Amino acid sequence: MNAERITHIVAGTFILLSLSLGVEGSPLFVSKNFLWFTAFVGLNLFQSSFTSFCPLIRILNKCGIKDGAC
Repeated sequence: MNAERITHIVAGTFILLSLSLGVEGSPLFVSKNFLWFTAFVGLNLFQSSFTSFCPLIRILNKCGIKDGAC
């Protein structure tokens, strides 16, 4: 598995988890403040599409996981 695929999995998981913890209708609701985390992940995805800078990909590269199709 490559770094970009892992990044998509992690971002999607964080968004779904933070939405389930931040939306009042959810059985897992804790606080509306979890929606700030959803916004943070979305903004990070947005800026990385323009700048090609993603902290998670850099961390994965340092751990030995390569970019692109393997």
